[in-house]
Amino acid sequence: MPVTSLLDVRTELATALSGVAASVYPVAPEAVIPPACVIIPDSPWLESTLLNGAVTKVKVNFVVTAAVANNSNSGALDQLEALIISILGAMPAGYVVGDVQRPSIVSVGASNLLVADLNVSTYFTQENN
Repeated sequence: MPVTSLLDVRTELATALSGVAASVYPVAPEAVIPPACVIIPDSPWLESTLLNGAVTKVKVNFVVTAAVANNSNSGALDQLEALIISILGAMPAGYVVGDVQRPSIVSVGASNLLVADLNVSTYFTQENN
């Protein structure tokens, strides 16, 4: 299916990540069920690379947050590393992974999660009629 909107770009990434052993959220969820991959816009979110009357081309930047339950330090780190490697292996063609940020502990509700952010980008082109 051709990518025709920014929603399609995010959905394509979420679909590719659905093969990893984690809950995949194409938008920030109200509650996270670990292990999880959460896709959110990065900053800058959109970088214009070509603008004219006929074609709009932008670089689209996302953060994919890998999250696991932080029940034990060494076990959580092992699980996070395995999840990150799975995410890297599941990236669809045309998506580039930049840096992976260092792990940190985040509290979500009553749960502590060990998380790391992966910087991911791709290009989106739209024909303007």
